[in-house]
Amino acid sequence: MNSQSSIYDISITGIDGKEIKISDFKNKNILFVNVASKCGFTGQYEGLQQLHEKYKSNLVVIGVPSNEFGGQEPGT
Repeated sequence: MNSQSSIYDISITGIDGKEIKISDFKNKNILFVNVASKCGFTGQYEGLQQLHEKYKSNLVVIGVPSNEFGGQEPGT
């Protein structure tokens, strides 16, 4: 991104392989969470689900996998 870019210019690939445009969530709060399914902190997923349920009309929770922390998210 350059200095004139916005977070809303980004697209990511969903778990189903489809493109997700961040601009689709322009009128909501967005929480990006670094996730790793093979990590000992997967218990946080329950709390994230509760946040989603409580605030789903105004909040989008996006889990972004990363394998950069000890191979805890293979395939990313």
